[in-house]
Amino acid sequence: MYERPPDTRTDVVREERYVDGAPVRPLTPAEPTFVDPYNYRAVQAAWFVVAVIVTLIAIRFVLKMLGAQQAEFVAFIYGVTAPLVAPFRGIFSDSAQGFNVFEASSLVAMAIYLLIGWGVVALIKLLTAPRRRGIAP
Repeated sequence: MYERPPDTRTDVVREERYVDGAPVRPLTPAEPTFVDPYNYRAVQAAWFVVAVIVTLIAIRFVLKMLGAQQAEFVAFIYGVTAPLVAPFRGIFSDSAQGFNVFEASSLVAMAIYLLIGWGVVALIKLLTAPRRRGIAP
């Protein structure tokens, strides 16, 4: 059978060094630091912008579904989100019953903005990834 060689590390005597009366630790190799493979802050910022846009449109969708009218907050949400939803009007027809409106263009807008956000994040990751030097093994 194969016998394991004795551990020689236990036989090493460490020599204490002092500078100005204080013990000095031996230098240890630097710990490898983790480097993000892309610009994490830019990705966070892009997702934040997309989340704000989609959240506002989702609030608009719910307010339209419930037939909300004549309130400052409702007017603000409709005013802010109208330009965001406008390019998607007419893709599907809106159905209404009384004041309640099922606005399909809001759902399409949310899906498209999420896809655009995903594409922007992928582009940020691609453009800000560090380049490798040398030949890969």
